[in-house]
Amino acid sequence: MQAAVILAAGKGTRMRSELPKVLTPVCGRPMIEYPLDALHFAGIDRIFAIVGYRSEDVQAALAHHSEIEFVLQTEQKGTGHAVRMCVPQLRALLEDSPSEAVPVVIVAGDSPMMQGETIAELLAAWHSAPCACILGTIEVEDPRGLGRILRDENGNFCGIVEEKDATESQRKIHEVNQSYYVFDAAELVDVLDALTPNNAQGEYYITDAPAILLSRGKTVRALPLLRPQEAVSVNTPEELEAAERLMMR
Repeated sequence: MQAAVILAAGKGTRMRSELPKVLTPVCGRPMIEYPLDALHFAGIDRIFAIVGYRSEDVQAALAHHSEIEFVLQTEQKGTGHAVRMCVPQLRALLEDSPSEAVPVVIVAGDSPMMQGETIAELLAAWHSAPCACILGTIEVEDPRGLGRILRDENGNFCGIVEEKDATESQRKIHEVNQSYYVFDAAELVDVLDALTPNNAQGEYYITDAPAILLSRGKTVRALPLLRPQEAVSVNTPEELEAAERLMMR
């Protein structure tokens, strides 16, 4: 069993559109269809889509995906809060697989550049050495606006800091988080209760979960597996145009 949680609740204010962000057309397809393609490529059995803003529209647009179970986030309180909405479904997965660890991929639904090969490689890394969490990272020239990967003097992962909460020295880090995670389902359920909104935004961040797991003595690995095109974010109409040009090459 392999499951995934795809975050699809946001409005995407910077896109300057009334559409839910994940339904923004990218080369003629809703943006969320591309990460769904990547999850299918990697052999994901179950997909939980967290919906919120105009949830009925998102569900209608994805009604042909029989493998998706929709989970409603009534208040947008951050990515960690969104994943917490899935706890009943995650517990059910664990009950269905009592004798084996279950990997759960967590990705953002507004990631049209996501590659199935990357998700497959992250899952393969987890299966070869199961652990509490693996996250995919990438080095970028301009890390502005992105969460920075923190490592110790030996190169071991020790946390993620969002730009709004980063110090000046941390903002100089070029290895970033692009929200590609594989969690052990049991560890994920346990750590979600430990998330707190002690940050500049007052939200619950899923990015805090890996560091909390580390503090509990669990193994967390950050692997620089992402491909160059996966560093392309789509948050504005201008970035959308750039992504479409890249996809049509």
